[in-house]
Amino acid sequence: MTTTPNEAIASNGLHYFTTNDDIRIAYRIDGSVGKPVLMLANSIATTMDMWDGQISELSRHFRVLRYDYRGHGDSDTPAGPYSFDRLGRDVVELLDALYIQKVHFLGLSLGGVVGQWLGIYAPERIDRLILSNTSSYLGPPEQWQGLIKAVLQPENLPATADAFMKNWFPSHMLKSDNETVNAFRNMALATRPEGIAGSWAAIRDMDMRRTVALIDSPTLVIAGQYDTVTLPIHSELIADTVPNAELILLPSVHLPNVEYQNEFLNAVLTFLQPSHA
Repeated sequence: MTTTPNEAIASNGLHYFTTNDDIRIAYRIDGSVGKPVLMLANSIATTMDMWDGQISELSRHFRVLRYDYRGHGDSDTPAGPYSFDRLGRDVVELLDALYIQKVHFLGLSLGGVVGQWLGIYAPERIDRLILSNTSSYLGPPEQWQGLIKAVLQPENLPATADAFMKNWFPSHMLKSDNETVNAFRNMALATRPEGIAGSWAAIRDMDMRRTVALIDSPTLVIAGQYDTVTLPIHSELIADTVPNAELILLPSVHLPNVEYQNEFLNAVLTFLQPSHA
């Protein structure tokens, strides 16, 4: 891969590029050159490490591109609020920096909203689209104001991280000293409050319930049967609105890639590679 003028490589193997508004975004690429590119976008308050358990299998079939949102992980943290127009353009600018014209895109939770934006506003960059455990609308907007105000108080971050864990994992994983839960809690604790607040502001302001009808990429929607954040009905609405979308329901909470990894990977690979079925 050729390094472009606005791209840098860190000593730890991370790559960086700088957006048009001068924000440094971190990313990684796994898999052989020449394979189709699959881009991954993760949940709020996590990093690209959220996909570590799936990279080995996915990189057998794809050149896998993953990144940290602004305000998350190794990317810069500008002041908020953020918007999905800006979060979506971060993806487009990254693809431009890497001279990648088109990708399969898999987004989970916040990443699924970014995926919806791309499918609506940058359809020429998306081949196949997977929207997992996400929503087109999480209103009313007023409910987000208290959360945004609270998370900006640094002493509240541990409580925010605990709330994320309760929303993301089943109770039996929370009752023990679970290595996976601990890793995700540490990711949440390491996320800057401004990054969480800025992303929540984007969620507060979004409403794509009607515009997702404009998505014309082949689309798979994955829902978690026990997801209390993005309820199954939210996935059903997306699948009913996006033309010819497929819907799969897994018996998970909010992170089926972790809780039901084999079933999740099988659904992803079957959709992206019909010959895999």
